[in-house]
Amino acid sequence: MEYKEISSIAGYEIDLRELLIDSVEDGASIGFVLPIDSAEVDDYWLSVEADLREGERRLYVAIEQQHVVGAVQLSLCSKANGQHRGEVEKLMVKTQQRGKGISKQLMSMMEHAAKEQGVSLLVLDTRKGDVASSLYQSIGYQQAGEIPQFALSSNGTLDGTIYFYKLLG
Repeated sequence: MEYKEISSIAGYEIDLRELLIDSVEDGASIGFVLPIDSAEVDDYWLSVEADLREGERRLYVAIEQQHVVGAVQLSLCSKANGQHRGEVEKLMVKTQQRGKGISKQLMSMMEHAAKEQGVSLLVLDTRKGDVASSLYQSIGYQQAGEIPQFALSSNGTLDGTIYFYKLLG
């Protein structure tokens, strides 16, 4: 398994598209609902590409046999009073690759790179009751609060969200 930061989605578009669709179809609460719209997925990745070019976002991937099997993003804060913080977004691992520690490796790589960039605070949110909550807690994220009925889940119900943070020493 190879883990790396990529500065463009070029050459990875199909894998990233499949990764997002696989994650949503498996119930991930990452901003999309079923049935997933192909054009919406394509537009999303084009917006990520624009953010990467502008330096507003970083994209970290796990690659096995030349295919992306996992990804996580770091959205950098452009506000003058928030340049020390970043938001962790869309941690995804292909369904058949789960349970191999890929999420932890991606998060570790992203955190190390964030710290090198001067980011000292990471924030994220995840659906209440999601398996990701225990992952985040196991790698040192602290729960900051909860908001009920925050987002429409991929199955059409309103779910609460939990906010987490981690100080990067």
